[in-house]
This record gives sequence, structure tokens and C-alpha cells, in this order.
Amino acid sequence: MSDEELAKDLGLLSALTIGIGTMIGAGIFVLPGVAASTAGPIVVVSFVVGGLIAMVNALSVSELGTAMPKAGGGYYYVNRALGPLFGSIAGLGDWMGLAFASAFYSIGFGQYLTTLLPVPSVLFLSEIQVGALVAGAVFVGVNYVGAKETGGVQTVIVTILLAILALFAVQGWLSFDLATLLSEGGVAPFGYGAVLPGTALIFVSFLGYAKIATVAEELKNPGRNLPLAIIGSVAIVTVVYGILVSIMLGVVPWPDLSQTAPLTQATEIAFGGGLGAIAVTVVTLGALLATASSANASILASARINFAMGRDKIVTNWLNEIHPDHATPYRSIVLTGAMIVVFIALLGQDIEVLAKAASVLHLVVYALMNVALVVFRETDPDYDPAFRVPLYPITPALGFVLSLGLLGFVGGRELALSAVFIVVAVVWYFLYARSRTEEQGLLGRFILDRGETLPSPVVDAAATVAPNGSGRPADRPTTMVAVSNPRTEHSLVTLAGALAQHDDGRLLATHVIQVPDQTSLLAASEQRDRISATSEQLMADARADAEAFDVPVETRTVLSHQGLHEVFDIARAAGVDRLIMGHRGTRLAGGRVEGALDELTRDLPCDVLVLDERGFDPSSILLPTAGGYSSDLSAEVAVALRDTLDAQVAVLHVAADEATGRAFVDEWADEHGLADADLLVETGDVETAIGEAATGRTLVIVGATERGLLSRIVGRSLTLSVLEELDTTVLLAERPHTRSIRERLFG
Repeated sequence: MSDEELAKDLGLLSALTIGIGTMIGAGIFVLPGVAASTAGPIVVVSFVVGGLIAMVNALSVSELGTAMPKAGGGYYYVNRALGPLFGSIAGLGDWMGLAFASAFYSIGFGQYLTTLLPVPSVLFLSEIQVGALVAGAVFVGVNYVGAKETGGVQTVIVTILLAILALFAVQGWLSFDLATLLSEGGVAPFGYGAVLPGTALIFVSFLGYAKIATVAEELKNPGRNLPLAIIGSVAIVTVVYGILVSIMLGVVPWPDLSQTAPLTQATEIAFGGGLGAIAVTVVTLGALLATASSANASILASARINFAMGRDKIVTNWLNEIHPDHATPYRSIVLTGAMIVVFIALLGQDIEVLAKAASVLHLVVYALMNVALVVFRETDPDYDPAFRVPLYPITPALGFVLSLGLLGFVGGRELALSAVFIVVAVVWYFLYARSRTEEQGLLGRFILDRGETLPSPVVDAAATVAPNGSGRPADRPTTMVAVSNPRTEHSLVTLAGALAQHDDGRLLATHVIQVPDQTSLLAASEQRDRISATSEQLMADARADAEAFDVPVETRTVLSHQGLHEVFDIARAAGVDRLIMGHRGTRLAGGRVEGALDELTRDLPCDVLVLDERGFDPSSILLPTAGGYSSDLSAEVAVALRDTLDAQVAVLHVAADEATGRAFVDEWADEHGLADADLLVETGDVETAIGEAATGRTLVIVGATERGLLSRIVGRSLTLSVLEELDTTVLLAERPHTRSIRERLFG
């Protein structure tokens, strides 16, 4: 089965409403009464402090998200930076934390549902739990359908919700009484020390912003939209909390505030008279929408974390299966839904346990994310986020301290429950994931690469927890082949397999299915049965051809509006060392090139080899060279084909005179491991010399000049036009190097 990618179909508004919708449901409709009973009116400060802690962490999440807009959010960052042991803790902790949160939001839904409709109790389940179970099933179904539908639901819910809360705020302010707020012991009847325990209880209200990062892989323009959505949602919700909780406590004395439906109670008192009943009904409907949006977004995020862990083999890859019609990781969603049902049934009668357990697990993940940010900054030269936290390294250090510090105010029962999950995650890593996962974290690599200079206990610890999966080690070279045509698949994969075998590397076969801009990816996904069948056969053929070279092979299918761009993006994201494509005229494997100028103004992701569609027979190779960066690549390919497929290699150099040419080609061949090749020196016209030397050969390997390669294929402006006239297959090679835009355009 091919690995498939999630389509980018969420905009800024959908991402913003995922954050707002998740947070505002718990913060206003469920927790004010419970929190006020433990802290008094000063609980308003608890909400503000929670918002400030969330904002510090949101800055770090924004930086990480713009650097790596991948499904999985916090898990993905921790796994890449700190390694799969901490990745297992973060992934399973975040997943379980979101499942706890989803159960908590569903219980809140059930609380308001029972005030509106009669709901029967069943066996040991209360009427609230029954309502919560029904709601949870609906939310799982919505996420099963797909992210675009989820984003649309969130936008509608949040729009209606904010309108309802605005009406309550206006009327509530008119009914606000400071004496009511300060009654029963003043602003801090339990002392000012109650602020942080109150914050620990209500922190579940601020989990929504991190969920935006878990869908970053599906977000349009994540470099801009991700920080706007994350930081904006925290700022908006913190202000809303501060205003509305203050109003509620100024309308209803805090000891009397309902612990199941606080906003409904405050609305009834604020509106009074004939409008009271109508207002209560409207607010109750708003509460149902709010808690629904919170649960809905949490299920979406938790399923994506499972998807990411399956992709990295922390959990079984069986979870990676994408639905043929809805393009969602449906197995992850169903599994997450099952966990939510268990939590509702077993813990649903104590809402504080669900809220605090969700908060604790997320605080652990936030602490690890702040450490991950520092590791990326200090160890990864390729780390290049579009957004950077201010006051580095103070900001991530503060986020780490605040996140772990708040754990001390949660409570022993919830800490113990969460500790059990962390222990389970560690045990799971050593018993299951360590032998399967392949990627070492940046921190582990950094330590092991400096084993002679660092303290031995540190190095020993890094070696002890390092993954020992059967796949490639982190530094094993990757050759990617982009296939799009069954007729050329065998040639491309054979070339790629030979090179991967020579490098003791791995092979990544990709099929980019290009969809016209006029057709939405959602509409195209409706034909996935036909598309998947074609792609699966193509990938199956690629795997079969790769087996002849005994190299690890991974296959991936991507549905995209972009062809060559998508191929480059995949190669860049996967850290590919070499990319192989086919071409015929202006078409390259992966789809139509959108324009030569666009390709010219961006760097190649890695070494690129382009094989024409005349087949592939490497038995007799001609390698013309004049030196240069891409001729080095041509030589590497020729050596690999000689060693792997027993190819006969001839090196051709065209010079002004025989003596100069002979001196050059002897030295060049010796430096590139081709001293045993047939060394040819010709004088005169380059094209004529290549045409004559290619006679009887089966493959010509040509390196790019400073003017570039791919752009000249598209523009039909190859300097050596003889290449298109040869009967021999031509393999074009280009090695990326730094060029200004002017150089790319004009040479």
C-alpha cells in the first residue's frame, strides 16, 4: 500500500475557528461554575494567567509549525528533535490528552442537552453520559468525512457562537453588580494562592491553539496562516474569557453558580421576564454548538497525531490507511472515537478528572516542544521557520518552566493517572517502536557524533535509547524516483535501484497525480477508486523492480494541483539525496511544468537526474565532460552503474588540442574513479564529437552547465541540440549550487 498525503484544503478562517471553537466551548460553558467553587471570583485571574501561559507556548508552536507544517503537530516536532523515545511520550500523551479532552467536551455537551431534552439513563450511565456518547459518535462521523467538512462546520459554529456570546455580554453587562461579584468573602475568599490551582483546572480551556498545528499539513500557506491562527486564537479567547467570566460572576454569586450549566443560569437572571426563557433556549443551543466545536476539533487533531505516529512506525502503519473517498485517516479516527467512548463511560461522572488529565498530558507535551525548539535552533543548520519567537532563548525556556510548574497545582490523582500513560509510552517504545522506527532525533545524532568530547554517561544514554529499526539509519542515502507512466516506470526504477544499491541506500518511489487547477482536490478525490487502482499498480510494479536490487523501498502517492513543484517539495521534505525523473519534450515525470521562469527562480532540492523515454540500457556508457559541478555527479552515476550493472564506460573530452585534452581527461578520470574507463579526446566541434562517439553506445550521461538543466528542457533551449537527435538514450544530470536569479535567467 502506498503512503499517501493529506490534501491542503484548510484556509486561515477554518484554522482560526478550529482554535477558537475548541477553546471557547470549555472555557465559558462548562468550567466557570466548577472553577469558581474552588477559587472564588479570583478565578477570572486564573483564566488570564492560563491565557498568558498558553500565549508563551503558542509562540513556540507557531515557530515550529511554520518550519515543519506536518500532520501531528507537537508530536512531530518532539520526535524529530528529541528522538522517538520522547516522540512516543509526546505522541501517545498528546493523543490520550486529546481523547480525554474530547470526552470532557462531550460530557459538557451532555450537560446542556439534558437541560433542553429528556435523556434516559442506561445501566450505570447517567443521562449526561448517554447524551455525551451520542454526541461523540456524531463528532467522530463528521471527522470521518474529511477535514474540509470539519473546517466548514467549525466556521459556522464559531460564527453563531460569537454572536450569542456577544448578546449575553451586552445584556449581562447591564445586569452586572460589583457587590454580587465581591459577595461571600470578597475577591479571594480562598486566598490569592487559589489562582494557580484554578489555572490548572481551567487550562483545558486553552488547548485549542495547539490543535491548529496538528492540521498544519492541510493548511494553505502555513508560513503566514499558522502563526496568525495560533496567536490570534489565544489572544481572542483570553479576552473573551476575562470579560464573560467577570460578567457571569457579577450576575450570579459565585457560590450559587451552576456547575453543570453556568451560562444558562446567568442568562436567565440577566434577561429575566418574558425574554428570559427565549434567551435561555438560545444560549443552551449555543452551549451545544460550543461544546460540539471543542469535541469536533479535538477528534480531528487526535486522529492526525495517530496518523503521524503510524507514518513514523511509532504505532502500527496500519493506521496510515487513507479512505478512498474522503481522503482521511479513517482508522485513526475510529480508534480515537473508541477511546473517547471508554473515557466517557468510565470517567464521565467526574468532569474534573477528565479536564485535569487532559491538561497534564498537554502540559508535558508543551514542555517538550519548547525543548525541541531549542534543539532545532542549535543543531539543525537547515532549520528555517517563517516565524521566529521573540526573545530567544528566554521564550522557550519560560514556556518549559511555566508548563512543568503548573503541574504542581493539578492534584495527585490526575498526576498519577497521567504518569501511568507516560510510563506506558516509554514501555511501548522499548517493546514495540524501538525495533521498528528508523529515524534518530537531532539531539541523539548531535550527542553520538560528538561521543569523544562529551561525558560518557550522556553518550551511553543516547546510545541506549537510540532506535534500532530494521529500516535505514538516519544517514543512509535516499534516492527518490518520480514515476508517472507505466511505460517508463521500469527504466526509471532500474536506474534508481542500481544507484541506491551502490550507495547502500534506500529508494523512495513517488507518484504525483496532477489535478487541473479548475478541479478541486475534493472533487478529484471522488474518483479515487479509479486513481488508486492505477497508482497502486504503478507502485506495485516499482516495488517489484526495486526488489532486484535488495534495497529498502517506500512508495508514496500524492494528489496535487502542482506537478514538478510537488515532486520537488516531496524531495525537499524527505531529505532526498538524489531525484530521478523521466522527460519527453516539455513534460517531466510528476506532471506538467507550470513555467520555466518559476523553476528558474528556485533551487533544486537535491541532485537531479532526468532520463529520456527511449528506454534504459547502461551496458555501454558515454560520459562527455568538460569538468564542473554537474560533471562530478555524472561521474558518480557512471561509477555506480559500472560497479552495480557491469557497465562499460567511455569518457569523452573535447579540447582545443590533443595534448591539453589528454592531460585533462587523464587527471579528471583518475580523480573520479574512472581511470580504467576508455578515455577519448577529440578536437573540433563539440556536438559533432559527441554524435560520433555516441554511435554504438547505449547511454549518454551529460552534466548540466552553469546555465542549468531543467529549465532548458522545458524551454527547448539545450545548448547541445545533438542530444535530441541521438538514437542513444540520454541521461541528464544537474547538481544544485548557489546561483543568483540573474544567473539562473541569463547564465
